Amino acid sequence: MGSPVFPRESGQFIAEHSRDVFVEEEGVQNVAEMLYNLRHSDDLTASGWKKANPLAPEPTSDQGMNHVIVVVTLTLSFLGTNAEQHCARKNVDYSIFTFTSFKVKDLNTSSTGVPITDPKYFSKISVEELAHVLRSDNETPMPMLQERHQVLTEGGRILLEHGGSFRSFISQAGNDARKMVELIVEKIPSYRDEATYEGKRISFYKRAQILVADFWGVMEARGEGDIIDMDWLTMFADYRVPQALVYLGALRYSDALMQALKSGELLSSGDRREVEIRGCSIWSVELIKDRLCKLVQERDGQKCNVNSAIIDFYLWPYAKKHHKEMAHIPIHHTRCIYY
Repeated sequence: MGSPVFPRESGQFIAEHSRDVFVEEEGVQNVAEMLYNLRHSDDLTASGWKKANPLAPEPTSDQGMNHVIVVVTLTLSFLGTNAEQHCARKNVDYSIFTFTSFKVKDLNTSSTGVPITDPKYFSKISVEELAHVLRSDNETPMPMLQERHQVLTEGGRILLEHGGSFRSFISQAGNDARKMVELIVEKIPSYRDEATYEGKRISFYKRAQILVADFWGVMEARGEGDIIDMDWLTMFADYRVPQALVYLGALRYSDALMQALKSGELLSSGDRREVEIRGCSIWSVELIKDRLCKLVQERDGQKCNVNSAIIDFYLWPYAKKHHKEMAHIPIHHTRCIYY
């Protein structure tokens, strides 16, 4: 069937053929207006990313930057079926580790007693050791432990092939965001977030893109970001941002899909409806970005520097902050290694 189309093109194709998820023009415009009003705030900058991620590592050492890939690799399927079913642990860094919150320093050596950012260690970590690192303070165990173990050790082996350094690994792509994503999905199988939709091979590459964006955020916050083609990245299609897009009116679910989600139906990875939720989320954010940039150009006579990754970085905490107001909009449930 050939290589999959990239996430942006995938999102457009899915939106054009979707049967249960729809991009709403009026909502897209309203979100663009909302973001336009924030154009002078740190919320839509790398500084805003740093503020939202106060425990992000300083890129002063290989081990510090290895935090990024360890956390992104392990941050998958953080999803509880209800408020009582969360695996949670508080550690010495005061962060909380739950299905819906995963801070960078939750896995540091002082918290876990193990060198979790050293690929010599985590490439060979046993399932039992990882279970201890990811242990819960309540009776709900970490889901998909075997899968987490597989993707973590896989990533560790890849880093060892490049001197044990994520920075060394990613430097093969130069400073190009697109080439970084392509490198990650080529070299690390667990990051190949792809599916088939209406006979076409499509891709989302959520974790590969967020790995690049987090790397950029850490570097940019120190004034060392100089990564080109960041505008190639799309939003990171997961659970939480689609909920925010529906709440804000940029997306609409069919009655049948809304009922299925409210009933708690588990959608498998690659299910048509799951693909439509993720693809239409990508395309709606692309349209929001385009409308925002048009507003900035028309009203301010300036170039807009906001990319889709920054919009995602704004919408995800927005959804967390307004979770009570949007509680009536269900989050889709999918257990997989891709988000």
